[in-house]
Amino acid sequence: MRTLYLRTGLGARPEQHCAVLHVTPLLRELIVETVRVSQLRARNRYECALRDLLIAHIQTASPIPTFVTLPREARALAVAQAILRNPAESKTMAALCVDAGVSVRTIERVFRDEIGISFESWRSQVRLTKAVELLVAGHSIKEVAHKVGYCQSSAFVEMFRRAFGTTPKVWISALENLGQ
Repeated sequence: MRTLYLRTGLGARPEQHCAVLHVTPLLRELIVETVRVSQLRARNRYECALRDLLIAHIQTASPIPTFVTLPREARALAVAQAILRNPAESKTMAALCVDAGVSVRTIERVFRDEIGISFESWRSQVRLTKAVELLVAGHSIKEVAHKVGYCQSSAFVEMFRRAFGTTPKVWISALENLGQ
């Protein structure tokens, strides 16, 4: 593990909260080199260039979901827990709402108000979080795709690529290279 400390405002990300970021092979090497150099001085052109490149890559790094936020409202929580129990199930939102005794409009409103995203975006986040967990545990891409509700691995790979900017295979390889 490497730790970098950046001056406030130097490498601001749009989100103002703690996040786990996907580290590409290039970003990994930039981090290793920055730690080796130790202190990046403003008067050294190489160190300034290293700092600027490092910051640019940190700013564009994809966040890795590490948790999902749950609604507080009881009926919305019941719907959320049904998804968490089986992220692969493709029950419609309407069917989930009937099971919980609540209207679709109420669930949509609660998720927007309490979580800040739509129900379907939240469901995707649950599936993506579960996918990351399974990939890190060593499951195959095909197996992960099935366990998070995708009939076709290619559809899962495309969803993952949109979220992380890379395919699951490349992403997991980069993680494995970090451990070496």
